[in-house]
Amino acid sequence: MSDQPADSTLPRLRRWEQRTEVPLFGASLLFLLGYAVRVLAPHQAGHWGTLALVLVGATWLVFAADYAVRFHLSGLGHRFFRLHWLDTVVLLLPLLRPLRLIRVYTAVQKRRERPRLSLYARVIAYAGASALLLGFSAALAVYDQERGAKGTSIRTFGDAAWWACETLTTVGYGDTVPVTPGGRVVASGLMACGLALLGAVTGSFSSWLLQVFRREDEKRPPESR
Repeated sequence: MSDQPADSTLPRLRRWEQRTEVPLFGASLLFLLGYAVRVLAPHQAGHWGTLALVLVGATWLVFAADYAVRFHLSGLGHRFFRLHWLDTVVLLLPLLRPLRLIRVYTAVQKRRERPRLSLYARVIAYAGASALLLGFSAALAVYDQERGAKGTSIRTFGDAAWWACETLTTVGYGDTVPVTPGGRVVASGLMACGLALLGAVTGSFSSWLLQVFRREDEKRPPESR
């Protein structure tokens, strides 16, 4: 019997991803915490701002090191940037790391015999968790850009959170809108993510309903159909 681990036959890159996705997700939460403290903490609390900046920088270095290891283990050369474009985007914009939540779930489930949730429940759970994390991240980012800007309607973090809810749900009342270039870039990204997540949830729920109705029809006697 071989003494090698059970995953020794997997490519090195896949083994690395399975082992690091969960710790990296924890690092992304620390990054988000540091960024939130930097944005929301009073300017008078200088030591907290410094600590938050160090935490943000340290976690980003962890992301950069992971990206370099992935690039090396892939053996793809410059093709890595095209095939793993999401990894590149997330490295440049760490606040988008919640989009990798599905890979964290996959890495955890590969250690089990089968998923605990059905396909539809997994889609809805992933979309809900991603919407929550992305909404909070976007609210922080747009508040950081908009506060103090001339003519802005987003003056508090509460305004930013309300704006994020409107944008993610595609409601768009128009009572709070970003006016700075950076805020509008954040808004554009959140709109795209909101449409994608809403479409995933709606499509999954509709498919589940169709499956339920199909099962009910199959249970009926032929003469009652």
